[in-house]
Amino acid sequence: MTGAEELRERTREFLAAHPPATTDRLDFLRAQFDAGLAWVHYPEGLGGLGAPRSLQGVVDAELAAAGAPDNDPRRNGIGLGMAAPTILKYGTEEQKQRFLKPLWTGEEVWCQLFSEPGAGSDLAGLATRAVREGDSWIVNGQKVWTSGAHNARWAILIARTDPTVPKHAGITYFLCDMTDPGVDVRPLRQITGEAEFNEVFLTDVRIPDAHRLGAVGDGWRVAQTTLNNERVAIGGMRLPREGGMIGKVAQTWRERPDLRTHDLHQRLLKLWVEAEVSRLTAERLRQQLVAGQPGPEGAGMKLAFARLNQEISGLEVELRGDEGLLYDDWTLRRPELVDFTGRDAGYRYLRAKGNSIEGGTSEVLLNIVAERVLQLPAEPRTDKDVAWKDLSR
Repeated sequence: MTGAEELRERTREFLAAHPPATTDRLDFLRAQFDAGLAWVHYPEGLGGLGAPRSLQGVVDAELAAAGAPDNDPRRNGIGLGMAAPTILKYGTEEQKQRFLKPLWTGEEVWCQLFSEPGAGSDLAGLATRAVREGDSWIVNGQKVWTSGAHNARWAILIARTDPTVPKHAGITYFLCDMTDPGVDVRPLRQITGEAEFNEVFLTDVRIPDAHRLGAVGDGWRVAQTTLNNERVAIGGMRLPREGGMIGKVAQTWRERPDLRTHDLHQRLLKLWVEAEVSRLTAERLRQQLVAGQPGPEGAGMKLAFARLNQEISGLEVELRGDEGLLYDDWTLRRPELVDFTGRDAGYRYLRAKGNSIEGGTSEVLLNIVAERVLQLPAEPRTDKDVAWKDLSR
C-alpha cells in the first residue's frame, strides 16, 4: 500500500467499524494496531502496512478529525521513540510480536537503563555486568538518570558481558522486566523538586537469553540505533508555528505590554526566528527519515533544542520580572510525564537546565556533529584498543 487516497479510505473504513465515541479506548488502540494504522511504515502484522513513513500524517489527520483517542505518546516517549525502532531493527520475530503491540497501545511503558554513575558521557565505559548462566544472564550494577523508571514495566538495558576486550566491544543489549526480583527503583529529586528521574539498582537480576537484543558483544552497535532515535525524538518533535516554549513567551509579550522593553523585544525576535528555523529543520529531518534510519544529524537538532529551551526560558523569567521568580509547588512528586507548557515560567526555567544533559550531553553531541556530520578529525583517544578491565577507573 503506497497511495494516500487508498490509505485515507482504509482509515475511514476502520473508523466506521470502530466508532471512537462508542468504542473502548484500549480496544480502539488495539484494533488500530491490528489494522496497520499505528505506524504505517512498519511491516504488516506489526502495526503497519509497509507504506511510506510520510503517509502517517494521512492516517493521523483522519483519526484526529473523528475524535479518535491517541496512545498518550508523552507518557511512553522512550518506548515509542527509542525501544520500538530498536526492537524492529534487531529483534527476533518472537520479540517483535511480544513487545511492539502493548508498547504502542501504552499498556506497557518503557524506560532506558543506559547511563551509570561512572559512565554518563562516556557511556561505553559502563560497569554493569551480565554473566551467562545457562539460558539466562545474571545482571548486577547501577543505572542513573532513568526517566520514568517508576512507571515502567520494561527497560532497554546495556551491560558488560566481556571485560577482557575494549570497552565498545564487550557490551550486550537486553530487554529487562522492571518487575523482576532484584530491580530496585529509587527516586532522584531534581532542582524542580520532582523526581521524574531515578536510580536503578540491579542485584542478581535474571534476564532470559530470549530477551537479548542482537548478538552477544554487539550491544554498542544496537545502542547506536537507540541513541540516534532518541536525539531525533527529543530534538525533532513535530510542533506548529509558535509551538513549545517560544509560544508561551510570545503569548506573555502580547498580553502584557507593561512588561516590554526594547532589549527584551530584540532578544525575543532573535529567539523567535531561531525557534522557527529549528522547527523547519526538524521537519526536513523527519522527511529525510522516510528514506531510512536516523543518522548522527539528530545530534545537531538535540543541541539546538537544549540551547533554545534554556535561552527562551531564561528570557521568559526576565520578562515576567518578580513574577518569574515564583514557583508553584516544591512538593516531591513522581510525575508520569514532563509538561513544559502546562506549568509556570519558574518550572520551565529550572527543568530546561536538564535539556543539555539528558539524551546526551551537549559537549558529547558537539563531538558527534564535528566527527560524524562535518567529518572533522577525531579527538585522540588512548583507550580504544585497551581491554575494559585494564582501564583506569
